[in-house]
Amino acid sequence: MGFALSEMTLTSAAFTQDAGIPARHTGEGDDVSPPLAWVNAPQGTKGFAVICHDPDAPLVSPNGTYGFVHWVLYNIPASVTSLSEGVAEYTAGRNDMGNVGYNGPMPPEGHGVHRYYFWVLALDQATELPEGLTMWQLLERIEPHVIAMNRLMGTYER
Repeated sequence: MGFALSEMTLTSAAFTQDAGIPARHTGEGDDVSPPLAWVNAPQGTKGFAVICHDPDAPLVSPNGTYGFVHWVLYNIPASVTSLSEGVAEYTAGRNDMGNVGYNGPMPPEGHGVHRYYFWVLALDQATELPEGLTMWQLLERIEPHVIAMNRLMGTYER
């Protein structure tokens, strides 16, 4: 499957679609990941991955990627349909701050409103991938196994 939105729905108790992300979940606050929940994963789902990406970040990396990756989480079993705030389970990847785990929104001051896309991807196979993969490394490994995906977009401005 190519990357197309599906019937699966992603929500958060912390913010709604297109709304502001509470400071608690940003680099200016407690910097903890927001709670997330999803429904309508397709038959045959064997695992999930979650990503948070800011396409409005002003930097293009030397390898030609764009935006800023705030969170990569994977090896999530198919039985899981939600993540608690500050989740410590499953396997964390490397974000663009160079850390393993979540680092929340922190756009440059005066840069305007940034959009933060929280993605959930349903996979047709369970994964046992190593810790510390970047978003691009993860996508390279799982893209052939993505059977559904959707996103929740929140905003933040400094």
